[in-house]
Amino acid sequence: MLRTSIFPSRYVQGAGALDSLDTELARLGTHAACLVDSNVAALLQPALSKAERVKLVVRSVDAACTERSVAAAAEWIRESGADIVVSFGGGKVVDTGRAAADDLRLPFVCVPTIAASDAPCSALAVIYDEEGRVVRDRFVRRNPDLVLLDTSLIVRAPVRFFIAGIGDALATFYEADACRQAYANNLCGGRGTALAFEAARLCRDTLFAHAVQAVDDCRAQIVTPDFDATLEATVLLSGIGFESGGVAAAHAIHHGLADLPSSHGLLHGEKVAIGVLASLFLSAVPDDERQRVFEFCRAVGLPTRLAEINVDVTDQAALETVAKRACRVGEIIHNEPYPVDAALVVAALKAMDRYARRFDNPI
Repeated sequence: MLRTSIFPSRYVQGAGALDSLDTELARLGTHAACLVDSNVAALLQPALSKAERVKLVVRSVDAACTERSVAAAAEWIRESGADIVVSFGGGKVVDTGRAAADDLRLPFVCVPTIAASDAPCSALAVIYDEEGRVVRDRFVRRNPDLVLLDTSLIVRAPVRFFIAGIGDALATFYEADACRQAYANNLCGGRGTALAFEAARLCRDTLFAHAVQAVDDCRAQIVTPDFDATLEATVLLSGIGFESGGVAAAHAIHHGLADLPSSHGLLHGEKVAIGVLASLFLSAVPDDERQRVFEFCRAVGLPTRLAEINVDVTDQAALETVAKRACRVGEIIHNEPYPVDAALVVAALKAMDRYARRFDNPI
């Protein structure tokens, strides 16, 4: 079996990184079409006005990534004559630009303004319908040509987004390691490379070492070495680890939770965190590892109880809905190195919730 890995071509992170945008874009072309999330357009205007070497044309867009929004963006970019596409904003604006750039075979630059997931470095665009339901995952032909994160901008976003990004990144090691043990495919057409698995391991270790302090720093909107290290883990290391290492139970359980209407107001990483915790009960994981992960989630502010994500642990029908969706034929939960069925997932969700009660009522 082939081993494969994919990466962004260039990654830039740091306080004031937006000041280097003109220089960075000049590596790729001379005329950039910029899709800017309408929620942050005013915040980005000073940085965009500094461009000298590259002509910028700017369009403010709503946070939606549908077939219609991608087609509209591609048409506007084509008419602008741009030779680079840049997306500024959260995941849906980024994915709109990613897909439109792919349609037009143009270089793509991603400038996230929040860090709620590990998607910025990937070749994945999630396409929704007009009602906000996921239609499909679209894998574009290549990863971004540039990912640029200005830490002084991201630290100003609500801390809940940063915590959710930690939840998404927490899954990376556990899922990549499952794929490694099971000889399962990653997301780019083969088995993971040693580099991908080590990126996933470093992601986990960095989170455990720095994320608790980083969350506190983010609440105070202070860019510190802990915040910087955690951000790199959630975006770059996790991005490489999930895409080139592989995904498994945690994200499959997320997919199941997403089928419950009560979970629709939750962030991706909040549901993924529950998936990570539940996955620790799909097999006989040593208790010290379970305790380490549960204590970490509590310390950074991630949910550890089903009630925290609007799921009643006594609602058998809801749990079965989650489990059946997670265990569909061909679903990524079957990348785990042992058989998994819906009954096991229901049992794991219940056991996880009971385990978390220990932290509510310590003996």
